[in-house]
Amino acid sequence: MTRSIVVGLDGTEQADAAAEWAAEEALLRGARVELVHAKTPVPEVVLPFAAGDDEEAWAGEMVTRTATELGKRHPGLTVTTRLLADEPVPGLVTAAREGDLLVLGSRALGSVAGYLLGSVGLTVAGIVEQPVVLVRAVDPARTPQGPVLVGADARQPMDAVLGFAFEEAARRHSQVLVVYVQELPLHAGMGPAMVPDFRLSVVPEIRGSLDGLLDPWRAKHPDVDATARVAVGSAGSELVTAAREASLVVVGRRKRHSALGAHIGSVAHAVLHHSPAPVVLVPHS
Repeated sequence: MTRSIVVGLDGTEQADAAAEWAAEEALLRGARVELVHAKTPVPEVVLPFAAGDDEEAWAGEMVTRTATELGKRHPGLTVTTRLLADEPVPGLVTAAREGDLLVLGSRALGSVAGYLLGSVGLTVAGIVEQPVVLVRAVDPARTPQGPVLVGADARQPMDAVLGFAFEEAARRHSQVLVVYVQELPLHAGMGPAMVPDFRLSVVPEIRGSLDGLLDPWRAKHPDVDATARVAVGSAGSELVTAAREASLVVVGRRKRHSALGAHIGSVAHAVLHHSPAPVVLVPHS
């Protein structure tokens, strides 16, 4: 079966950026891009006045135009399009099952756009079985040559997250930077003088554990330079700071099998909303 990357389009500049990111990623993977659009629910109060045919025509033109533009910018890329019969959440979840990745657009300043408006995108990102990539509109000032950043969580399995990160770094001829953030315990928060002692006593041990976690992946990908870093503070804040120099951020999320139970975790939520780099949510058991 041909590998594919599914992109949710909704006409926003963020979705256009997601399509461009997906095109570049597809060329690295030898995959095709499938552009999909799920219909937006129409409130019952305006249903008698809704022009469904006009919306479908607009959607068809939008995905076709995007596909044509991607083809011009990326010769050799295979792009297909599809209008989904379902509404955004079930439509995108179903479409994602047929691809290796689902890519959506996201907006800065703590809000989300298009398919991510309200709870739609967060719900989708929290329940699909495939990795979900959330991409911001391109900032010309950003240089996407940094490492693939991994947010390490000692409470969760890391194999899926590290596997994704190392494979991405290998494709991009980049490095992997694994950041583990140790929050200060209450007794270490008595004053600034306690922080250096805490770092001296705990950080070296944590860094050693991270290196042990990375060694099998270093052996599997000898061409990928991988570094472990331990920070002390707030996990969300530290990862967002590190993301400023990253080309891609990879964090894990526990698999959920119900839309009612969709949850991506507080750290992933913070990174998703504030990272300037694209963020990948990798599901794990």
